[in-house]
Amino acid sequence: MVALIRFLLVGEGDFSFSLCLARAFGTAKNMVATSLDSKASLRKKYGNALRNLSELKALGCTIVHNVHVHTMTEHPLLKDSYFDRIIFNFPHAGFIARESDDYQIRLHRYLRIGFMYSAKYMLNKGAEIHITHKTAHPFSKWNLYNLGKLQRLVLVGQEEFYLHLYPGYNNKRGDGVKCDQSFPIGECSTFMFMSYFDNFLY
Repeated sequence: MVALIRFLLVGEGDFSFSLCLARAFGTAKNMVATSLDSKASLRKKYGNALRNLSELKALGCTIVHNVHVHTMTEHPLLKDSYFDRIIFNFPHAGFIARESDDYQIRLHRYLRIGFMYSAKYMLNKGAEIHITHKTAHPFSKWNLYNLGKLQRLVLVGQEEFYLHLYPGYNNKRGDGVKCDQSFPIGECSTFMFMSYFDNFLY
């Protein structure tokens, strides 16, 4: 029997992306889906979150709340866990300032650096980190390629992301009074990174 690829999804909003994948696979036994929010917070923020969680559990998904990407390697339910794909869609540090402000951009970059640092220690050999990210200005100034290099990660692919290819996925703002609303994704891509050592030493 062929082993299933193990997925870790981080920063989930209403868990609609995890559920979209699980429905496509017909199972979620190979998936761990996490959120920064507690379950109680999810209930308040997102109208469909509990329904999505219920279906995910029925499909065998492991669900973990209160997971911060900077410290996820220390979480008791994730410690010493390894994955083939670690996915973070539209990482966002919150609405502190305008997206074009240098301070806001630094916050976003700090979030991604922390995620990459944690995720690289949770990769199986030959595994990948996927970050879906807007590519138009000012989001291009976050410079994922260089952030990856700082963490000894190699960009091995970049594919345009099309929302219609993920039926049921509702991207969420996740913060503020409009947290349950979707946002226009515009031009965006999924960036795929691998460990430097997987590319050059094996």
